[in-house]
Amino acid sequence: MQLSIILTSNYRLLSLAAIADVFETANRLLNEDGKPDFFNITFVGSATAKELPDGLNHIAYAPIERGSFYDMIFVPAFGPVDMAKTLEENSCLFPWLHAQYHQGAVLASNCTGAFLLAASGLLNDKRATTHVDAADKLAAYFPKVKLEQDAVVTHDANIYTSGGATSGFHLMLALIQKCCGRELAVRIAKIFSIDMDRENQAHFSHFAPMEAHDDELVMRVQHKIKNQFPEIRSIEEAIADIPASRRNFVRRFKQATGLTPIRYLQKTKIEAAKKLLENTEKGLLEIMLSAGYNDMKNFRQLFKENTGMTPKAYRDKFAMRFEPLI
Repeated sequence: MQLSIILTSNYRLLSLAAIADVFETANRLLNEDGKPDFFNITFVGSATAKELPDGLNHIAYAPIERGSFYDMIFVPAFGPVDMAKTLEENSCLFPWLHAQYHQGAVLASNCTGAFLLAASGLLNDKRATTHVDAADKLAAYFPKVKLEQDAVVTHDANIYTSGGATSGFHLMLALIQKCCGRELAVRIAKIFSIDMDRENQAHFSHFAPMEAHDDELVMRVQHKIKNQFPEIRSIEEAIADIPASRRNFVRRFKQATGLTPIRYLQKTKIEAAKKLLENTEKGLLEIMLSAGYNDMKNFRQLFKENTGMTPKAYRDKFAMRFEPLI
């Protein structure tokens, strides 16, 4: 199988290295069983020549202009970047991706690499996922994508996407199982210490409000929610002094932040509860009240909707219990 990994502008080195490492490991295990390499790995990019990172320069590089056909193409995650600018810098890849896909290539993206496929139009009307913290931005930028923000891996019409960071391993395992069988996929999962039963990435989310905009009224409400969320019971309370109709303000708020005001308030409250579960030994009732809720059933339901876990399960998974270092 001709497998290419795109050297995009502003790729995340960890993602790039992980893709190469997993598929090289698959080849090594096959060799140990007396079988030939299954994956012929090549880096591809828009430059005529490319200097590869240390430790990866043994892998061949080919410019996309060469016109080679690949059976499978991986888009690595992007680093912490200006996404609009980065997509513009990588737009020269769009025609090549379309040509490869229409010739039958499997396309796969790790984490925020989904933004490149979405920007190319190849994810229009298709199921996709990305890093859970980037999901709202993907939905706002590309509303034609059928976003499944809690999904670990999606597959739709020969295009695969994965969630954040280590979710990319689940995508690669799925493709290795498809190509080479489950036994090899399980062996690789053990080598890389990957839990194969992950089905949801919601509990990895971290709410980081989008504040890089110029709408002063929206910013005013954001600051009010940030500072007074335990006391705010409804959006009407948050926007009571805003000189705009509710309908108009909701539209402006979503345009600026990617979220409705109700969803924004809810995420703020749940994020506060998560931090208390992670870092304190406070009881659930006290945490619920600190987050601004007064109904335990409603709080548990909203917490699970946002994280995929009950508050107790979340604390069991993420509470700080490290032994002190001597």
